[in-house]
Amino acid sequence: MSVEKNTRKLDEGIVRDFSSRMSYASYLQLPTLLSAQHPVSRPEHHDELLFIIQHQTTELWLKLVLHELRSTAAWLRADDLGSALKGIARVKHIQKTLTEQWSVLATLTPTEYSQFRGFLGHASGFQSSQYRAVEFILGNKNGKMLSVFESDPDAYAMLEQLLNAPSIYDEFLAYLARQGFDVPGSVLKRDVTQAHEFTPELVPLFKHIYENAADNWAAYEACEELVDLEDNFQLWRFRHLRTVQRTIGMKSGTGGSSGAAFLQKALELTFFPELFAVRTEIGQ
Repeated sequence: MSVEKNTRKLDEGIVRDFSSRMSYASYLQLPTLLSAQHPVSRPEHHDELLFIIQHQTTELWLKLVLHELRSTAAWLRADDLGSALKGIARVKHIQKTLTEQWSVLATLTPTEYSQFRGFLGHASGFQSSQYRAVEFILGNKNGKMLSVFESDPDAYAMLEQLLNAPSIYDEFLAYLARQGFDVPGSVLKRDVTQAHEFTPELVPLFKHIYENAADNWAAYEACEELVDLEDNFQLWRFRHLRTVQRTIGMKSGTGGSSGAAFLQKALELTFFPELFAVRTEIGQ
């Protein structure tokens, strides 16, 4: 079919009347979604819309990440490793999108941001309850963070629930124990409200899995998927740090943190430390 005058004809079957039908816009609630951007700078600064949309889209992706990770935890509890790995694979793709997204915000120059930053008051990404929820479900528990959300009952309840629930790593280790692997009892009975810390006793377990991958392929594959998950998360943290540094330098954050210095410390946090430590031991 040729195109005349650089204009294509509409197919006869295309639906045009949505007076009594669900449309694309109504299904996605686009009037609500697209009217949720309210710049606060006066006069309104051109680049504030970028800043708002960047963070709103991040929150939408984080909502999906949480949806997938909650299901992943449930699948691990049910010994359905295949579905759990599918969930993790989807999260990995979302992480790549989130990391690439920093390049858009990085087009905001220090001069441009400074012209509306003061209007943000104490609003800060530090207060993202969904980001903290992702950290919690992956194992970076920190009960002190809850105090930031005391004025938001729903966010507080969500984080409190995740603080008291086993992390993805806890569920994976429990899964391995049920499959007959030698997981230390102290690990299975640990206080899940605390961040998981490096446990040397787990390294021999993972050394066995890696050095006998053919006989333990499912566990081996799961370990590598978790390593990918942490690598992606650290890349996101690094891009966040670098974007902040190029935009505000070493200024304090609007939420009261030390800014880039605080973000730098996040790079020292880890979700699955034994899966990285075992690399030193393999082949020895």
